[in-house]
Amino acid sequence: MTCTHSQRGATSVGIFADLEAIAAASVTCLRPRHDGAESQSKVSNEFAAGLGSVQGWKASQAFDQFCALCSMHGCRPMIQYDVNCHCFGSDEDCSATFITTAADGEQADAMLTARVLVQPNIAPLIASLATDFGLALKQMHLGAPEALDGQSKPLFPPKVTLH
Repeated sequence: MTCTHSQRGATSVGIFADLEAIAAASVTCLRPRHDGAESQSKVSNEFAAGLGSVQGWKASQAFDQFCALCSMHGCRPMIQYDVNCHCFGSDEDCSATFITTAADGEQADAMLTARVLVQPNIAPLIASLATDFGLALKQMHLGAPEALDGQSKPLFPPKVTLH
């Protein structure tokens, strides 16, 4: 399978199965942001199922605010692959690494990445939101790299996508 994209940030850097659990879950949640309300609702429902209604709602809100701020104050639009694509791009990898780093408590590194992603005055806020979102993913006790609910099935089952 070959992924070819001409836009900066769209360069394929790996396959989804190679991502660690938190990074894979981050990409799985990020992709539906541009895929409509039904897909976004699946992500919110997954948080509620994994964390309970109150904590799930809080995690969903942190994620929604994170995405909104990145979209409004990002240095450029983030390039995302199709929800069902088996590979991931450099923008998705950067975002997933950022969320994982923040959740691991590496705040200095998270702030450094945040300053690259958004305007400097917004960096502390998205770093905080990335921490909240990443910690919520950790609390869900992720199983397989593609799982959000601790099972060996993806949130959005992949279909074969040829580029």
